[in-house]
Amino acid sequence: MRLGLALGYWGRGPDPRHLELAREAERLGYDSVWTAEAWGSDAFTALTWIAAHTSRIGLGTGIAQMAARTPTATAMQALTLDHLSGGRMLLGLGLSGPQVVEGWYGRPFPKSPLTATREYVDVIRQVLRRAGPVAADGLFHPHPYRGPDGTGLGKPLRSITHPLRADLPVLLGAEGPKNIAQTTRIADGWLPLYWSPQRTDVHATSLADAPDGFLIAPMARAVLCDDVAEGLLPVKAMLGFYIGGMGHAAKNFHADLMARMGYEAEARRIQDLFLQGRKEEAVLAVPDAFADEISLVGPRERIAERLELWRTGPVTDLLVTAPDPHTLRVLAELNS
Repeated sequence: MRLGLALGYWGRGPDPRHLELAREAERLGYDSVWTAEAWGSDAFTALTWIAAHTSRIGLGTGIAQMAARTPTATAMQALTLDHLSGGRMLLGLGLSGPQVVEGWYGRPFPKSPLTATREYVDVIRQVLRRAGPVAADGLFHPHPYRGPDGTGLGKPLRSITHPLRADLPVLLGAEGPKNIAQTTRIADGWLPLYWSPQRTDVHATSLADAPDGFLIAPMARAVLCDDVAEGLLPVKAMLGFYIGGMGHAAKNFHADLMARMGYEAEARRIQDLFLQGRKEEAVLAVPDAFADEISLVGPRERIAERLELWRTGPVTDLLVTAPDPHTLRVLAELNS
């Protein structure tokens, strides 16, 4: 199992620790570093900055939101950074949810998310293969555009720039069972948001047809501490925000995932509290057991034991969110 560093997205401003952590991860032999985006900082610019200050470590978007860019624009950014970094790019993509797509990007959330995802990836693959002009008769991403509000003058085009790698890895952040199953057919890997090494059966059917070499790269927060309950608080804060606030009461993919993992009543309780404005109570309502399952928290010995659970399952890459170089160092030693 390889280790990656997940830096996420910025809060109020750029985190001055991120570059130091990325360089330390490279020095320690981490395989990859990942940036993200929500509705503030973007994933590609921060990743390019890291690329300019490193030389070996893989560079992943975990995740870039599909609604933020057309598939050709995403392919352009990926192939550009792949060239500039000497072939280190890993393109992680996600559809996000209706609240973000419609509320931030001002676009309709696709009525058929699986079809929209499939078309998006197909266009990117065409750009990267550069076998001919991009041509797609898709419902969501037609090329050339032939809609009733267009001019009808669109011309099929092929990338001027020759991509460095036609097989640049594409990974998807999928949560629903059908979306995960499709991911095994159209992508090179999967970026689970929550992964419990104790509940791999939850995804067994969706992953049944995953090909050899398929990447499974979940994120997990790592906290070295003596007090496990205290160390779980930042994990619970993240879960409270995602499960309670990253979606509508009637459609929240994160809450649905928690429910499938055996915590349905707790997920609905967190949602209810968050939507009532009782955010602190929502965080405290996150079960310690669930937060513990999906993270690595506690003294070194406890983390070593729990890391073995991750290593014995199907995970190929563990993307850790770690707050300091010391934690990164300990994980590298335990995983060696």
